[in-house]
Order: sequence, then C-alpha cells, then structure tokens
Amino acid sequence: MDQQEIRAILEQVAAGKRSVEEAILALKMEPFKELGFAKVDNHRGLRQGAAEVIYGAGKTPEQIRDIAASLREDGEKAVLITRMSEKAAQVVGEALPLSYHKIGRVGIVGRIPAPTGKGSIVVATGGTSDMPVAEEAALTAEVLGNKVTRLYDVGVAGLHRTLSHLEDIMSARVIIAIAGMEGALASVIGGLSDCPVIAVPTSVGYGASFGGLAALLSMLNSCASGVSVVNIDNGFGAGYLASMINHL
Repeated sequence: MDQQEIRAILEQVAAGKRSVEEAILALKMEPFKELGFAKVDNHRGLRQGAAEVIYGAGKTPEQIRDIAASLREDGEKAVLITRMSEKAAQVVGEALPLSYHKIGRVGIVGRIPAPTGKGSIVVATGGTSDMPVAEEAALTAEVLGNKVTRLYDVGVAGLHRTLSHLEDIMSARVIIAIAGMEGALASVIGGLSDCPVIAVPTSVGYGASFGGLAALLSMLNSCASGVSVVNIDNGFGAGYLASMINHL
C-alpha cells in the first residue's frame, strides 16, 4: 500500500464513506513479513512513497518468486525486480504475471501504472552499449509512475545526434544522462537544460576506462551546473531519484 492509497482511505473517512474501524482494518498490517530468508518491508510504500524493490542478483529464483508473491499478497500492483536472470524470470513467470525485459534485466510483476509524475523524464545514452543500464533506469521510472522519453545513442562522438533532440532535452523535468568511455554526455546535456541532470557512468569502455571509473570521475568533475552522479551502472538508483524529483 503506497501513500496515494493511504490518502484515499483517509479522504473516504473524512467524507463519511468509510468508518474509522474500516480504515483501521485496511491500514493494519505487519510492518514486515518474515519469510525466513528475507524480511519483506510492507511499510516502505507508506514511508518512502514506493514499495520495496527486489534486487535479483545473488538471490535464487525461488527466493525472488516468494518475495514477489509476498508483496503481491500485500496489495502491490506492480513489483519491480532488478538484475534478474532469464532463469529466475522463467521460475517467477510460472507462478506470477511477470513481464521480463531482457536488455535491462528487469522483471515486472503486474502492470506498469499510469503516469502520476509532473512531467517527462528523459533517459539519454551515449551509445547503444549503454542501453542495459538505460533500460533499468527507464523501466524503474515507469514502474514508479512516470512518463519516460528514451534518447539512445546520442553521444558526443556525433554531437549533431544530441542537438537533434533539443526540444525533448529542454522540455524535460528530469534528465538521466548515461555514458561510459569518458562520460562527456552528462556535461553536454547539463549545459543545454534547465532541469536536474542525473549522471550515470557505465562500465562500457576500453582498458583505461577502468570499468567505469574514468566516466565516474569525469561526471563528478562536470563543469555544468545541476549535474548529480550516481554509482557506476546504477540505472535503478537514477530512475528512482528521477521519479522522486518528478513527483515533487
């Protein structure tokens, strides 16, 4: 149960459409559910506005399935699973209504909700190789109720590609700039837009990129104002933060 559902219950009480006792019953739940191998946080949506997200790496397919099932039983309409393997998707899909997005390694149990954010989130990548991280960011933002515009392969090696999307860049409420190599895309987009830019360095690049460290340091040293940086390959973190900004 998220904050919007809680608000709807309270508004029903205020309007006399639901009794106090009925509201208490609807709100009364365990703060977490003990599964033995995991403690599923049932109150995260109430505290933070978004339900618990399942990080699939390191978990068995059965563990992912059981955590997702627990969240669904608690009323979550869309359960997001990141870093999900195809094997795990097969196991979960046999028990739950799962859509699996192979490129971003993202699973979604249930339906993506209609957008409730204030504007559009642009997800831009330097190259096609950055798409796995970009799809993780874009799908995260969509599950959290945002309209997302994807601008893929618009890196600075061909600056005309970036400039051909000026309208999208300048009308966005938040931009996620994703790039490996030297990570210059974040600075370029930061210099073209008047909204917050979330930079995501990726581990794409040759030896001296040090698995994304070069892009990370470049983005941290951006001369463009309004650019913040998340960890290497952390598309989920960027999508989540962009959603928070877009719902302010």
